[in-house]
Amino acid sequence: MARSPYVEQKVREVLMEDLGFTDLTSEILVPEGARAEAEIVAKEEGILAGVEEARIAFELLGAEVVEALKDGSKVRPGDVVMRVRGPARALLAAERTALNFLMRMSGIATATADMVEKARSVNPKVRIAATRKTVPGLRFFDKKAVEIGGGDMHRLRLEDCVLIKDNHIAIVGSVSEAVRKAKEKVSFTKKVEVEVSSPEEAVEAAKSGADIVMLDNFTVEEVSRALRRLEEEGLRTSVLVEASGRIGPENVADYARTGVDVISSGYLTHSAKALDFSMKIIKAEVR
Repeated sequence: MARSPYVEQKVREVLMEDLGFTDLTSEILVPEGARAEAEIVAKEEGILAGVEEARIAFELLGAEVVEALKDGSKVRPGDVVMRVRGPARALLAAERTALNFLMRMSGIATATADMVEKARSVNPKVRIAATRKTVPGLRFFDKKAVEIGGGDMHRLRLEDCVLIKDNHIAIVGSVSEAVRKAKEKVSFTKKVEVEVSSPEEAVEAAKSGADIVMLDNFTVEEVSRALRRLEEEGLRTSVLVEASGRIGPENVADYARTGVDVISSGYLTHSAKALDFSMKIIKAEVR
């Protein structure tokens, strides 16, 4: 499969941030012709992600990935997730970049899989989605990791859909006017989502023609109340309902149980713990 030019360029940027002009330590200690083989080993249980990115980091510096597990694989402590070989300096120079991608992306994928499992145990159809609360410059990789873990990317960029938030409404004047203006201008290929702060605004947004209603920072009881109001108005089937704000692994099942269609959580990308991996040289040949 051909590599994405975008992904390759982003990995190159991250690699160059770490490498700078040279790996000074390896230049001093490792002979230029030395070759080596190394293993990357999981030190914790979780869902593997970032394999493509790690592969690209090694290959950009002239090393070869001999074998690797696939993204989405379940790993346990001691599992070898990747074997690489090539110029010893290349392996050492790419090591931290490769491990950083694996650690961060696997941590996000693992956290996502955990939340998906908890939510779908009580609501099999609910979708767990990311937010834009990502590391600057690494959004694609954070969101890709969510997808690998069984979640939904949501918006990658502001251009992906219309999402009318509280500050838009404060400027425009009302939910209904904001939806009207959006529907008038936006392409039929783009959805219109509205962030609301009360059950009444949820009804107003649905009546105005919104495709998705986001219940922002609602308690579980408030989400249930909003869903009942939409049901009473005959609007529940005309919109997707998303719950967002202060939702994590400890309460995601409670929100899923209400019957919402989507739960978006910043926790996945701003608070997920990195999964630990290490790289060990297993063979070296100095020429």
